[in-house]
Amino acid sequence: MWILQTKSVGGGDEGLTFRVMPEGIKTLGRAVRADFIVEAPLVSRLHCRFTAHASGELEIEDLRSTNGTFVNDRRIKRAWLAARDRVRVGRVELTVEKGAC
Repeated sequence: MWILQTKSVGGGDEGLTFRVMPEGIKTLGRAVRADFIVEAPLVSRLHCRFTAHASGELEIEDLRSTNGTFVNDRRIKRAWLAARDRVRVGRVELTVEKGAC
């Protein structure tokens, strides 16, 4: 299981915890249809997608968001994540941790 802990950079969505279970696919955004809903400025309706592969790796993909998805301060279209990576969507930063299943 992967754990994503939010920290808002100037807003109110800090302290949220999201979990991606093995072989799970979760979307993050402002829309009600997103799996992880984040009500924050500069976050698109469907901003990015997290995929936990059977191999145990976690992948992130930007879903053509307006303001981009950043991993460790680098704008990405798609990237592999590791524990302690920082993901930024809009003004919200998520810290990535690997949890026990």
